[in-house]
This record gives sequence, C-alpha cells and structure tokens, in this order.
Amino acid sequence: MAVKIRMKRMGAKKQPFYRLVVADSRSPRDGRIIEQVGFYNPMAEDKTLKIEEEKVMKWLGNGAQPTETVKRLLKTEGILEKFEASKKA
Repeated sequence: MAVKIRMKRMGAKKQPFYRLVVADSRSPRDGRIIEQVGFYNPMAEDKTLKIEEEKVMKWLGNGAQPTETVKRLLKTEGILEKFEASKKA
C-alpha cells in the first residue's frame, strides 16, 4: 500500500482550507484517510499553517511520501530538514 501525505480540500466554494492528511494513494482526494496531521488555511490574513510534527515524522519514517505542495509546506516549517537529519544520524 503506497501512503501519501497530501491535502484534503474543505470549506465553501471560493473559500477553501485544507487538512493535511495521510491517505492511501489510490483513494480519492477528499476520500478516506488514515490520519489527519495538520491544517492549512491560505485564505486567512496570515495564511494559517499548523502541523503536528511528531505525527508527520512518524509517517515519514514509515515510508509515506509527501506530495509536492505538502513537501513545500514541510520545508517552510523546517520539518523536512529535521527528518533528513534524524535519518542520517
């Protein structure tokens, strides 16, 4: 089973916010998820981003692959660098 860390679209029309979720890569975008690991609201004044670092680190360690957008968000939070450093050590 290929597991991805990706974004699930929520919210009203033209007012999206996203949940960062861990899901099977074969499931639809807004379909069944395994676990929710964060929240992203690009429409807010300060673009709210909240990521549960321990859960993301656990899933990355288990082999989950982040999508391009999620990878960019993880880089801005510094989580991807922490994971790569812990993998080398």
